Amino acid sequence: MTQTPDERLIVALDVPNALAGLELAEKIGDAAGFYKIGLGMLTGGGLALANELKQEHGKRIFLDMKFFDIGATVEAAVRGIAQYDLDFLTVHGDPHVVRAAKQGASGSGLKILAVTILTSLDRADLDAGLIVPGDVAEIVATRAARAFEAGADGIIASPREAAAIRALPEAAGRLIVTPGVRPAGSDAGDQKRIETPATAIANGADHIVVGRPIWQAADPRAAAQAIAAELAGL
Repeated sequence: MTQTPDERLIVALDVPNALAGLELAEKIGDAAGFYKIGLGMLTGGGLALANELKQEHGKRIFLDMKFFDIGATVEAAVRGIAQYDLDFLTVHGDPHVVRAAKQGASGSGLKILAVTILTSLDRADLDAGLIVPGDVAEIVATRAARAFEAGADGIIASPREAAAIRALPEAAGRLIVTPGVRPAGSDAGDQKRIETPATAIANGADHIVVGRPIWQAADPRAAAQAIAAELAGL
C-alpha cells in the first residue's frame, strides 16, 4: 500500500555516487519524500540524481553545498542551481553570503538555508579555528539572527539549539532544519551535538536530516518508517 511520506524527515543520501543514491531511494520507496544530496556526491553525479529524483520520482530535494565565497560568485552559483527547480540549498550563514544567495535564487522557489555552526564542531574546534570565544549555543543563535536579517529562509542548526533559534523574533515564519539527529540507540558517528528525532521536532525543528541510521540499516525502508512513526507519535 502506498503511503504519504512525512516530509519532516529528510533522508541524507550520503553515498558515493548517483547510482548508489538512486538504488537507496528505490529501496526506501514511499517511506520518504525528501532527500538531501551533499557535497560528497557532487563529483559522483549528485546534480543529475537531484534532477532525476525531483522530476521523475516527485521527491523534494535539499542540496547541501554550503557555499562560501565572495558575493558575486555565490550569486552566480546559486543562480545556476536555481534552474533545477530544487527545494533547499545551504550556504554559510555570513550575512554577505546569504544576501548574495538570495539574489541568485530570486524568482525561483529555491529556499536558502544558512549554516550557523557545523554540528560536528564543539568549543575546542571553534578555538582551533579562531572563532569568537563564548558558548556555542549563544554563537549559533547570534549567527542565526544575523542570517535571518540578511534574508535567509531558514537555518541549519543542531537540534540542541533549535529551541533557542525558534524563540528568536527573527525566526517567525522561517525554517529550522536539524542534522545531528540519531534515533535512540544509534551510533553518534562524527556528530557531537545530537538528539533524537522527536526531541528535535519538539525543540522547534521543521525538518530533521537522518543519514547513516537509514542507509546503513539492513532494511533502509523499515528504518525510515520507524523514524516517521516516532514523528507521528508526537
